[in-house]
Amino acid sequence: MLSNASKYAIRAILYLGMETKRKEKMGVKIIAEALDTPQPFLAKLLQQLAKNNLVSSSKGPTGGFFLEDSNLENSIWDIVKCIDGTEKFERCFLGLPDCNDANPCPVHFSVIPFKNKIYRDFKDKSIKEFVEEIKQRGSYISLKDFDAIQK
Repeated sequence: MLSNASKYAIRAILYLGMETKRKEKMGVKIIAEALDTPQPFLAKLLQQLAKNNLVSSSKGPTGGFFLEDSNLENSIWDIVKCIDGTEKFERCFLGLPDCNDANPCPVHFSVIPFKNKIYRDFKDKSIKEFVEEIKQRGSYISLKDFDAIQK
C-alpha cells in the first residue's frame, strides 16, 4: 500500500525521533547506514520532508537533520501525504477503477475496515506517540537491529 519512498521516509523520521535529542543533528549517511537504505534516495526524501516542515535541517559541515517539538507533533499520515499523496488509500485494493460501497470489488468490505484503521492510526497518532510506543515495545525499524538480536 505504501511506496518504498514512504516507508524509508517514515522509518527515517521515527529513527530521528528515537536517536536524536533536541536540536542534535544527524547526517544522511548515518541515518542511511542505520536503516540500511540507499543514501542518495534517502537524502532526497529528507530534503522533501524538510521543505514540508516534517523534519528540520541545517546546512554546513556540522549540519544534518533533526526533529523539533513541532516536527514530533506531525503524523505518519503527514509523511505519507508528502511523499505518496493520498491516492493509494483511496484506490481499490484490487485496482478496479469503479470500486465503492455501491459497486464493491470481491474484497471491498474485507479491506475497508483495515484501510480505515490504518488511516486513523496514521492520522491520529503523532510521531512522538509512535516513538514512545517503539521504545516501550522494543519494535524494530531496521532489520540490522533484528539480525543483531537474533545472533
